[in-house]
Amino acid sequence: MGSRVGAARVALWAVVAILAVRQIATVLRTPPGERLTDLETWIGERGVLHVAGSLYDSDRFTGTPFAGLVLKPLARSAEQSLGVAWTFGTLLLVAVLGVVAARALPGTVSRRTALLAAPVAISLLMLSLPVRNTLHLGQTSIIPVLFVLLGCFQARGERSSGILIGIAAALQPTMLLFAPLLWLTGRRRASLTSGITFAASSALAWAALPQDSWMYWVHHVAGAGLGARPDSLANQSLHGALLRLGLEGPLEIGLFLLLGAAVVVLGLRRAVRYAKDGQLLLAVAITGCVAVAVSPTAWQHQLLWVLLAVVGRVGKRASDRMVWPAAVVLVMTLPGEMLLPNMTVLNPVRDNVLLVVALVAACVVPFASRTSPYWLQPIATDYAKPVASRWNWVPLVPVWRRLLSRPNLLLELLLIRVGYSAYSHVRLAATSGRPTAEENARNILSVEQFLHIDIEHWFNQLVVRNGWLEDFFNFYYTSFHFVLPLIVLGVLYVRRPADYRWARSSLGFATVLALVGFWFYPLAPPRLMEGLGFVDTVHGPQDFAKPDYGMMTELTNQYAAMPSLHFGWSLWCGLTVLMIAPKLWMKLLGLLHPLFTICAIVGTANHWVLDAVGGAAVVGAGFGLTYVLCGPRKLMKVPKVPGVPGEGTTSVPSVPESRMGADGGASTASPAPVSSAESVDAESDAGVSTSK
Repeated sequence: MGSRVGAARVALWAVVAILAVRQIATVLRTPPGERLTDLETWIGERGVLHVAGSLYDSDRFTGTPFAGLVLKPLARSAEQSLGVAWTFGTLLLVAVLGVVAARALPGTVSRRTALLAAPVAISLLMLSLPVRNTLHLGQTSIIPVLFVLLGCFQARGERSSGILIGIAAALQPTMLLFAPLLWLTGRRRASLTSGITFAASSALAWAALPQDSWMYWVHHVAGAGLGARPDSLANQSLHGALLRLGLEGPLEIGLFLLLGAAVVVLGLRRAVRYAKDGQLLLAVAITGCVAVAVSPTAWQHQLLWVLLAVVGRVGKRASDRMVWPAAVVLVMTLPGEMLLPNMTVLNPVRDNVLLVVALVAACVVPFASRTSPYWLQPIATDYAKPVASRWNWVPLVPVWRRLLSRPNLLLELLLIRVGYSAYSHVRLAATSGRPTAEENARNILSVEQFLHIDIEHWFNQLVVRNGWLEDFFNFYYTSFHFVLPLIVLGVLYVRRPADYRWARSSLGFATVLALVGFWFYPLAPPRLMEGLGFVDTVHGPQDFAKPDYGMMTELTNQYAAMPSLHFGWSLWCGLTVLMIAPKLWMKLLGLLHPLFTICAIVGTANHWVLDAVGGAAVVGAGFGLTYVLCGPRKLMKVPKVPGVPGEGTTSVPSVPESRMGADGGASTASPAPVSSAESVDAESDAGVSTSK
């Protein structure tokens, strides 16, 4: 165990180093006029901090007058070191922030958690949108967060703690919400000191910069009117969300104040409760999320508090413990357009996803108490005992055990959406240009002619000459590619959760392997081969040098034809139905889908026959990889036990999970039973006879 932990620790610190080098390289590769743009605006040759006028003559400086007062003396040295030194300094602050957060984990943690927490925290911080945004723009928003954490966890004595938090509030006024948290948790001297420090710092700035102080605190109402438009997507606060919903004027202000007060009261009550429970880091994160929501403007680089909420434990079951952390990490590392599709009904959530997570963390999520019996010993996860490999020559090396329960639906939908978005981005980027794609297409056609399977032109002309065939295959090509795989996954999720995980994994592997083909083998489809007489039945005649597919022109890679995922996904549907459907007519109906699909992709001139062969190959490889990594789909059954409750039901033997709590401690709670209905659903077609 010790050697494995040591190796993991070395690997994680190596990841930290790689991420740091990557961030520095990204900044240095960016042209001088495009990197650290906010910092350049402040301290450049004609920057805000160099001119004699007001800090707020330009709308780019959004800090407090105290922040301007502190930064002014640093302007010349910062200007000389603009770039490398600033980036190094920011990364150092991120590292310190990660170490402080790791050391503030609640309760006594295991040695493994203590060793691995810091590099994991630093890696997540570096990957998060706020830190990436800060490094790109040259912002200082990490400093108030670090001061608050130092004041809460590292400062010796309440006076120094209050001073650090007061300075943080002077730099970012909503940090003053930590003063009531300190007061309500018994640290009253620190609370008073933070308030006094904030007032003294602001008074000092007012004396030195009276005009700017009046402009910031009175004219712009604590900075509410500074920076980008408050209704822009960058402002992830309640104020910004209400403006985006179309509210304005006194109604919007009144509703914002009312909702803000409710969030403050509810959020601080929860923070105090968790602080008294011994989870001070979670309490600090909740208070920070409250500050994000009630700020007039909460720009993306100011939202690190949401990521810190990942420390909360949610759920009574061990299998549910990673749902909240995974959701937070996805939201904090990926843009909103990757998380949710661009649908009108989802736009309010998509545009405000960071605010939604901050509000949920502050006011809704039922984080576990340390006094809960499930804190260290959540309900065990049931794992299936797989059937032994049917073919001895297959190197079956299962690296994960198969859960019998359904995965969390919200997280599953989120992961499917993120996976598809990543697939779309890679597919779009995987292109080597038209000449290479056309040369590969000529090679494919030559191979097909040698094999006497070059039926594309004949079948395409047959479809064109028969209008009803053209209409049918056009409809089939454009309609069922995404719908049927989602339907199959949905049915499996509801009826056969164990089979759902197995099938979902095989589809994921097939799609990843297809991306490799798109990247290394760009291929022009028949419809984009000039002079061969193919007719594009779906899109109509095209300019081959610059084809136009409407809104999809810039969103799709027209040369990602090998392998054909149209056929691959349809074959996956057919094989999955064939393996799992209980009725013969269902199996035969499932096999019609890949048959119709190959006719559609060839008849509409969207693919070569060998593209379908490639699609079949990646699907076969996907099923094979899933078989090798987690064993056969079939699950073992146990004999019926007469004379006991539940006689006549079938259940699956489970291997009690060797569970690790969030602090790394092992748990020995008994596994939760699996309902007989769910077990039967998962295995009724496994084809293994039940022992009597």
